Amino acid sequence: MSVPALAATDAVSSVLGAALDGLSMRQRVIADNIANIDTPGFRATSVDFESSLRSAISSGDASQVGVATTPTDTPVGPDGNNVDLRKETVAAMQSQFQYQMMTRAVSDRFDILRISAGA
Repeated sequence: MSVPALAATDAVSSVLGAALDGLSMRQRVIADNIANIDTPGFRATSVDFESSLRSAISSGDASQVGVATTPTDTPVGPDGNNVDLRKETVAAMQSQFQYQMMTRAVSDRFDILRISAGA
């Protein structure tokens, strides 16, 4: 989910938009991992955007946040697949909670802007 109008507003909005984009990508990758749980030879991946987001915040340019997917270190089973349903389920729940928190932050941010504008 991209938030282009939000990203153009200010630095805080850019960070929130980048976090939502990273979490959205993480949710898609987790769903792909789970969908391929029975696919022989499939290797699960994970998403990291937090380190890039931290660097972007430090540099003051949240528009440069990168999202990286990397293979997981979960042991490979006899069919060459390494998807661990328990691990993916926990990751999905964490990601969903983080996404909800970020959308709440965006909503609160708009409420603050609306109130300060006198609307």
